[in-house]
Amino acid sequence: MSELKVHTVAEMLGRGESPDILFWVGCAGSFDQRAQKVTRAVVSILNKCNIKFAVLGTEESCTGDPAKRAGNEFLFQMQAMMNIQVLNGYEIKKIVTACPHCFNTLRNEYPQLGGNFEVIHHSMLLQSLINEGKLKVEGGKFKGKKIVYHDACYLGRGNNVYEAPREVIQKLDVALSEMKRSRAQGLCCGAGGAQMFKEPEQGNKDINIERTEEALELKPDVIAVGCPFCMTMMSDGVKMNDKENEVQVLDIAELIAQAGEL
Repeated sequence: MSELKVHTVAEMLGRGESPDILFWVGCAGSFDQRAQKVTRAVVSILNKCNIKFAVLGTEESCTGDPAKRAGNEFLFQMQAMMNIQVLNGYEIKKIVTACPHCFNTLRNEYPQLGGNFEVIHHSMLLQSLINEGKLKVEGGKFKGKKIVYHDACYLGRGNNVYEAPREVIQKLDVALSEMKRSRAQGLCCGAGGAQMFKEPEQGNKDINIERTEEALELKPDVIAVGCPFCMTMMSDGVKMNDKENEVQVLDIAELIAQAGEL
């Protein structure tokens, strides 16, 4: 990430500085090749807007969300308390993340273990940067395109964040279409609750295929997501329907970065 001008909190403190925002990259954003592109998009936007931010680098560990959802509360608390110790040690106040699972865990699970931070999802940060005039958004190559947005469970129903991602997408001068099941009635892509790491139970149809087909019914140019888990499940659904040459699955940050050629 050096070519993208990303500094760790430790490096900044070594220079006598401190970040305004900590960018929590998350496991997917760090290690999954597809999600790494989202990480780069977020970084390019933060740099474009001259936001003073930093990452933890190798000091960042998994939030513990998969362990907790899989039922291993002991492992979750071990991971959480280790992260809280690092964050509190650096006196971190504000965190942004592109993963709703990290967002939900840091925001709602960490306070009871001594980790009290202002935590925002990257769609919320993008919305505020646009509203404050710090980020100028134009449609670019997406102007006039039809985009369908899929609500991530931990962002939407879990934390009632519905409008921020939609407002950001609409700034691109696109046709934003809604699936029958959206917002509070949105259908899970099938990755939440640690289901991402196991085979699905016996049934008539995989849930990510069901959800992707709902999106494809609207004949979109792009299926927009705000979660690396949703990215994987919806991308797999598009491939299963042999539509990968017609329909892109892109994160909100990628839409903004590509439209602005950042």
